[in-house]
Amino acid sequence: MPDLLEPADPRGRDRALNAPSLQPEPALAPFVVVDQADEPPLLLFDHVTKWYGPVIGVNQITLELRPGITGLVGSNGAGKSTLMRLATGQLRPDLGSVQVLGHDAWQFEAKRHVGYSPDVDNFYEDMSGRQFVETMARLCGFSRLEARRRTEETLQLVGMAQQASRRLRGYSKGMRQRIKVAQALVHDPEVLILDEPLSGIDPVGRMEFLALFRLLAERGKCLLVSSHELEELEKLTDHVAVMAEARIAAVGTLAQIRDLLDDHPLSILIGSDHPRQMAGALLAMPDVLGVDLGEQDSIVVRARNPRRFFPELAGLVLEENYDVHRLETLDDSAHAILGYLLGGRRVEKRG
Repeated sequence: MPDLLEPADPRGRDRALNAPSLQPEPALAPFVVVDQADEPPLLLFDHVTKWYGPVIGVNQITLELRPGITGLVGSNGAGKSTLMRLATGQLRPDLGSVQVLGHDAWQFEAKRHVGYSPDVDNFYEDMSGRQFVETMARLCGFSRLEARRRTEETLQLVGMAQQASRRLRGYSKGMRQRIKVAQALVHDPEVLILDEPLSGIDPVGRMEFLALFRLLAERGKCLLVSSHELEELEKLTDHVAVMAEARIAAVGTLAQIRDLLDDHPLSILIGSDHPRQMAGALLAMPDVLGVDLGEQDSIVVRARNPRRFFPELAGLVLEENYDVHRLETLDDSAHAILGYLLGGRRVEKRG
């Protein structure tokens, strides 16, 4: 994708934004995070601490983000919003540094490379969606003609071209989300900070947004996506940063984080024709913490260290010739992983 970040050519040779289609693409493969450790990070947090008086917002955060999609998850108050405001230059760290493409995030040179879609809605309600996005493009330094061109292409990109003439005060939550993403994209930034972009979006819109985010990542963009919709986030990327108590608790793929949690209990549903006999044998295994009898000849086992437990389970089934017709992990998901990292606290979901 050409670099479209500089202001429009004063001699009139404005270039159009390359807008990919949002039509469903059955062949689109799930986004895979590629190891790019040799490339400089587009967004870098280096031992960053931010205080709000006596309250700490983030504490000694070190995080490197390169092209691709990173999910940001954590309970309310974990520090996600502070992290995003530091990345967009709205806040300055008290300790450490935040850099975007090598520039201090507070400087204009960094902000021109960042697009931000906030969680909260703060619009000029009397404007239409088109007027709002075009105004944001003008504030980025583009000529009137280039701003209009980019506005139309970006509105098409987020599926709002037909509704953009309506006033913002009459928009639904989903429509407002689309306009927020449009204004974040209109100057074609390398870094996109998206706070709860899937909140309030209908199922079709979510599919379109997931496809759009994958396309942007494939074109070398760096996306940091905060969401409480963890199931949707799992469909978007398996690379996550988990925040807990103002710190980064874990970074990596969900599988890698799962591997760090061998000492935490995992719930497994087992269907068998002899559930009581099997439950008694399982209780004798060293990694089994408890067994509950379920419905329809099933049992739920709470076990730690899955790498050791599952081979032992297979050996038990073969040795005792148990008939197992179902085997399913119940909590090997982003919700469960986050719950483990947060000490068992409930993860709040918003819709």
